[in-house]
Amino acid sequence: MTLEEKINQDLKTAMKAQDKGTLRAVRAIKSAILLQKTDGSGEELTADREIQMLQKLIKTRTDSLEIYRQQGRSDLAFVEEEEIEVIRKYLPAQLDDAALEEVVQGIINETGASSMKDMGRVVGLANQRLAGQAEGLQTEAFELKSL
Repeated sequence: MTLEEKINQDLKTAMKAQDKGTLRAVRAIKSAILLQKTDGSGEELTADREIQMLQKLIKTRTDSLEIYRQQGRSDLAFVEEEEIEVIRKYLPAQLDDAALEEVVQGIINETGASSMKDMGRVVGLANQRLAGQAEGLQTEAFELKSL
């Protein structure tokens, strides 16, 4: 079942249950899918693009959540938290720190990375292999003990 089919099914379920939080998040995903499909690029909506789209939706809500918390707007922060929780359900399961470290160490061994100059290659491969499984995969996320 594609993400779009799952979203359509979950939209109906949320409407029947009158679950406003889920309904908001699912509608946002449906809207993002529609925008991706009609963006004029002619590219098919692949699983990788779906993951990127969902991660972008979470990132925008996380940024808003931070602003709302700083401004003391707990009512708006609650809405963002609720939507983030729903959107995360459509992403692949996140790796724990130990599994992430194991994968990154495997990439380091595979590429023969031996200095910080090789960091870009390691991060690039890690981003490819761990798409959607590790949030915010950035250079600073790696503590390369062997480099």
